[in-house]
Amino acid sequence: MKKNIAVILGDGIGPEVTHQSIKVLDAIAQQFGHEFNYSYCLMGADAIDKTGSPLPDETVEVCLESDAILFGAIGHPKYDNDPSAKVRPEQGLLKLRKTLQLFANIRPVSTYPSLHHLSPLKNKQLEGVDFIIFRELTGGIYFGKKEINPEGTRASDDCVYTAEEIERIAHLAFQSAQKRRKKLTLVDKANVLETSRLWRKVVQEIARQYPDVTVDFLFVDNAAMQIILNPKQFDVILTENMFGDIISDEASVISGSLGLLPSASVGNSSSLFEPIHGSYPQAAGKDIANPLGSILSTAMMLDYFNMTEEAVLVRKAVEWTLAHGFVTKDIDAVNSYSTTTVGDLIRDFIENRIPSTVNKSNIALSKSTII
Repeated sequence: MKKNIAVILGDGIGPEVTHQSIKVLDAIAQQFGHEFNYSYCLMGADAIDKTGSPLPDETVEVCLESDAILFGAIGHPKYDNDPSAKVRPEQGLLKLRKTLQLFANIRPVSTYPSLHHLSPLKNKQLEGVDFIIFRELTGGIYFGKKEINPEGTRASDDCVYTAEEIERIAHLAFQSAQKRRKKLTLVDKANVLETSRLWRKVVQEIARQYPDVTVDFLFVDNAAMQIILNPKQFDVILTENMFGDIISDEASVISGSLGLLPSASVGNSSSLFEPIHGSYPQAAGKDIANPLGSILSTAMMLDYFNMTEEAVLVRKAVEWTLAHGFVTKDIDAVNSYSTTTVGDLIRDFIENRIPSTVNKSNIALSKSTII
């Protein structure tokens, strides 16, 4: 199978982790007889520095012509620390989501037994955790009308949703629930917000089309608490843009490291795959960033291509590295391996070049104290 992939390396550690995903994709292509063609393009602070725009027109064109987009990370301290900046890296990602109508952000959350000790939750709360958050991505307060008075003393951000925007992501979430444990939880604030009341009304109507799926409703403040108290109760979580942004980052700490979690942003004709971590500029260029979030995002891309066997193999390779302690500094600050080494090991696993008995002394081990 032949696929054209747009690659946006982005800022900070984005290039380093994405290069490991390319390495993994190349191994998959070799093992399964696929052909992946990559087109590299700019977005974010890197794009601003080189073109003056956070999202050049050329990048949009390449993405529209590609079968999928692999993205690294976005953001730079010089913009984060300047609230008056008119052009910002994040504008590029928001514009790309809107232009390509990437309306559904999908974030799986699961745990690995070998990493339970890193989670802030107790072991009994971590066993069996496996849920997916469906976050609406192109509507709501992030895209609403924004105003500030001339004196700078009054500001407003409109939160607007239409029934159609809610329906299209709700169907995806219900279809996912049907393939899983057949439970969907809508997270809203329907006791206060009119937009949330619309979400609840639309989801209740759509639920009639999926009688095999149990639906429940949680206010966002209660949901935030329940994700910590009893995360295993969830199967599929559906929510609006801002609530999803917040609770998905909250849920990310359950696994033990922000560097582990992947995501997909899905539209009608295109999809983008990226790790949920930020650009982490302090680690850029040091070969210490965790590439697993990016590599697992690549597994989600393979699922999107209906390459199920290939995606399963990538996930098995990730599980093997974690189980055998081949991890980066965010997971083990003393006995850690480089970004490149972890990527190489996952490639070797896919290519069936890992011996049955692994001698760790033959693998580049980087011992260090916490940065």
